[in-house]
Amino acid sequence: MRGRFGLGAAVAVALCSLVVAACGGSDSGGGGGGGGGGGGSASSSGGNTTSGAKVLDPNLANGAKGTVTYCQGKDTAGNAHAWVKAYNAKNTGITVKLLEFPASADAQRQQFIQRQQAKSGDCDIFSSDVIWTAEFASQKWIYDMSKVVQSRKSEFINAPLETVHFEGKYFGVPETTDAGFLYYNTKKVQSVPQTWQAVYQQAAQNGGIVYQGAAYEGLTCDFLELMFASGGQVLNADGTKAAINSPQATRALQLMVDGIKNGSAPKAVTTYMEPESLAAWETGKYAFMRNWPYAYAASNNDKGTKIKGNFKVSPQPSFEGGGKAGILGGHNSVISVYSKNPGAALAVVNYVTGLENNVRNASQFSLAPVLSAAYDDAKVKKALPFSDELKQAVAQAKARPVSPVYPQISQAIYNNVNDALAGRVAPAAAVKKMQDQIDKALATF
Repeated sequence: MRGRFGLGAAVAVALCSLVVAACGGSDSGGGGGGGGGGGGSASSSGGNTTSGAKVLDPNLANGAKGTVTYCQGKDTAGNAHAWVKAYNAKNTGITVKLLEFPASADAQRQQFIQRQQAKSGDCDIFSSDVIWTAEFASQKWIYDMSKVVQSRKSEFINAPLETVHFEGKYFGVPETTDAGFLYYNTKKVQSVPQTWQAVYQQAAQNGGIVYQGAAYEGLTCDFLELMFASGGQVLNADGTKAAINSPQATRALQLMVDGIKNGSAPKAVTTYMEPESLAAWETGKYAFMRNWPYAYAASNNDKGTKIKGNFKVSPQPSFEGGGKAGILGGHNSVISVYSKNPGAALAVVNYVTGLENNVRNASQFSLAPVLSAAYDDAKVKKALPFSDELKQAVAQAKARPVSPVYPQISQAIYNNVNDALAGRVAPAAAVKKMQDQIDKALATF
């Protein structure tokens, strides 16, 4: 889903589809991949599920001709139609056709899977949510694009590359990205706190903090931001075992739990997704909000907002005793191994993920660029006044665990974190239960 920041009219689109667009890859959450061992670096699931994967030669794009079908979710923001029109107008000898799947990310994933299982060439290229990399790669449905990525690696902010990295290979090219912000009310807070601990302390004194605390993917994002910053990790180095049962994870969860107990966050936050968090923030009552960049425009433009002009945004702060982190969302362009024209598909991917389209996506559709140079473009700076903060937020962010069983991993995290936030279980016990459930999920693959 596109339009995740939603300037102007796109705000309404973003608000209707936040789970899919921001952190999400499914109706129950989903979105983002990577980040197992090493506190968030891309991990594998044993290192052998992709052995024998088809490798795409970067030279295939040279002189390629023909028709290419690009598949993605419903183009609610209009950015896909814009780039397809612009590309086809170039008369390169390649014609792009856009095939739109339903708005639901679960439905998008299922439609792609059905075609791959049937070995169909319907989709030459698929705009894949970042959490689907490992699943598609382990089934050998998409090309190993390592040579393509290596030839262009210097163009990209490094963090989004984690989301296509699995078992030492790159299975796509980053297309758009996303990372959470800390919003702060300038009527209540004069400067952004340097640590999460200070955020919670100031929140308790100045009206509180709101975030995504309901049992869904958004809570996985919010928790992992703190846990990665504290130095924790989800999986071991090769992605075969859970590594989340750690003092770092317990400390991160304890901070969130204590925040509700001492009034830093409202008890109702355990039911909040992105829209509820935004609605609470727009009352002007709260000192802080953790949300995605789309909320910048929404906070200024939504009917009835009381926070307009009285807030600033910041990349996420450090965790005391640890470092800085964040969680990546976004989409990647992947190429089907059943494509009848992989060379032309690659030529199109190079355009979709290139500077011209990155600048268009950012300046016209408020989609975060994956290329460093795009953030320096004058049109981007004008359209996204927080572009410097956004670039920093993306650069320090981590991918979620790249694993074929990511949905089960995320469910183990958000269900247990929500139980702890609601006071049904102690943080240490919740973290241990996450570990057990993740190990069970890994054992099924």
